[in-house]
Parts: sequence; C-alpha cells; structure tokens
Amino acid sequence: MRCVIARFPFDLSKSQVVAAMKGVKPEPVVGESVLIGRRHYPVKQVGEVVTRQDRRDFTAQEVTRAMTRLGFTCQGAPQAAPARALTPLEEATAMFA
Repeated sequence: MRCVIARFPFDLSKSQVVAAMKGVKPEPVVGESVLIGRRHYPVKQVGEVVTRQDRRDFTAQEVTRAMTRLGFTCQGAPQAAPARALTPLEEATAMFA
C-alpha cells in the first residue's frame, strides 16, 4: 500500500513492517504507540526504522495514519494520572516548610 510519510511516498505492506521491526527492542512508550506482534513500539521509532529517516522529519500522526491503514493497532498517548489534591493538613505543613 502506498503511504506518504514526510512528503515521501513509500510502498509498504504489513509483512514488510513486521520484518523491519523484527529484532528491534522497543523503546519506552511515552506518546502514541503501535502494536506489532506482541510488542508496543513508539510510532516515531517505527517510522524511523521503516522509512530510514530521522524522527524529526515526520510527525507521529503521519506514521499512525500509515500503520492504521496497513491494519496495525495504534494507541494514543497514555493518560496521566490525575494529581491528588492536598489535604488541609498537608497544605498547612507545606506553607511552613
């Protein structure tokens, strides 16, 4: 399937992406991710390996769109845990510290 990433057309197939990512250790996921096999890879890492371009040359959205079209499962950025509100005692203690 023809995918455009960083204004360059690539003819990619799902099997080519799986083969390219085989043996590549996933980096910690802090943003959007792609499920390839049983591993979650950051979309920027997948884009870099598949296109052989620098990560700064394309957006995560471009790679996510291409991977979704190829049939991969993509997930958005993980949600941060809500900040816990301080109790009145903790607020008062913090004021004197």
